[in-house]
Amino acid sequence: MRKPADRKPPTPRRTPEPRESSKRVTVARALSKLGFCSRTQAEALVLAGRVSVDGKKTTDLETWVDLATSRIAVDGKPVAAEAFVYYMLNKPRGLVTTRHDPQGRPTVYDCLKHLDHAHLSPVGRLDKASEGLLLFTNDTEFAQGLLDPQTHVPKTYHVRIDRLVSPEKLAAFITGVEHDGDVLQARRADILREGDKNAWLEIELDEGKNRQIRRMLETLDIEVLRLVRVAIGDLPLGELPKGESRALTADELQKLRDAVAAKRKRPRAG
Repeated sequence: MRKPADRKPPTPRRTPEPRESSKRVTVARALSKLGFCSRTQAEALVLAGRVSVDGKKTTDLETWVDLATSRIAVDGKPVAAEAFVYYMLNKPRGLVTTRHDPQGRPTVYDCLKHLDHAHLSPVGRLDKASEGLLLFTNDTEFAQGLLDPQTHVPKTYHVRIDRLVSPEKLAAFITGVEHDGDVLQARRADILREGDKNAWLEIELDEGKNRQIRRMLETLDIEVLRLVRVAIGDLPLGELPKGESRALTADELQKLRDAVAAKRKRPRAG
């Protein structure tokens, strides 16, 4: 009689992790969405055992919660959805876009001391030498919509350079230049005004690569003397004094939301 072949036990099916939705998210993501703190800060709170869900402490970053029904607490205090706020700042030159700088340099939060900015985060960044329009909010979904590469809202900059620029070099902004393996392109580049030895350019970007304009100009052997962000989408910096901030109006906020929605509806190339 033939000996029956050994059969491997069936591999148990693994229950798939639930996908994040607007209501069901990980606990750290929930704390961020509720405006309590950033996601990184939330993860630290969870790992430290300071977070509980429905009365039970958790140190598992994969703990899933329902934003509509779960009871989340930090240090025993319930966390409720915070009212969303939206501010614009005219960032001065010389400030770094971070809350705490290891080198002790002045930060953009020095301009927000009059606000309750504990949960406010910048929407994107401007480097230390750059200035102009910078947004702050505790609405992480709004911020992600503005920063998402698929829905990136155009940003407009005025750039003073150390020379006059030829039509060929101006055209290179649109066709693209290569810098450290990145192809960098502008959506639009125009000459605002020219002097005897230098010029002001208006450059519009629809992508957000690190120090993009400075790297493009460096590739073309052009030095940046001043760089100011003057608009995000249809939101202009306007006459806001340097170092000052103000809340966005309902109309300004809606225009930014509409810009994100329009990008999402646009069909992808190819």
